[in-house]
Amino acid sequence: PYDDGNIFAKIIRGDIPCEKVYEDDAVIAFMDVMPQAEGHVLVVAKKPSRNLLDAADDVLGPLFAVVRRLARAAKSAFNADGVMIMQFNEKAAGQSVFHLHVHVIPRKMGTALKPSGGRVEDRAVLAAHAAAIRSALD
Repeated sequence: PYDDGNIFAKIIRGDIPCEKVYEDDAVIAFMDVMPQAEGHVLVVAKKPSRNLLDAADDVLGPLFAVVRRLARAAKSAFNADGVMIMQFNEKAAGQSVFHLHVHVIPRKMGTALKPSGGRVEDRAVLAAHAAAIRSALD
């Protein structure tokens, strides 16, 4: 079952701060606090669901439209060679926060990803990365 006490639900409600990149009625996007690369963004559906497997059909279109928009912006903002899009469903697949979300990670050739769940990035760095992506959205 869905747990409305998960960290992303708390961010959506405003109980926990984030470095917000984008928000509309259906989606919120913010910087991952433990980024695997510069510009690592989490795109989160606002409507509660554990993951893609139980999400309502009307959630997926708006979510993935924003994923694409932010992927383009992040690629541009970080002069990346490509963009990795990751989405995990259940613990066995690597999901650690049980609220539907998608990782958008700009990638540069020859640059390895940092480990998942690594070091918490400095808030000022995250704020600068969020600003760069927001600027590329315009």
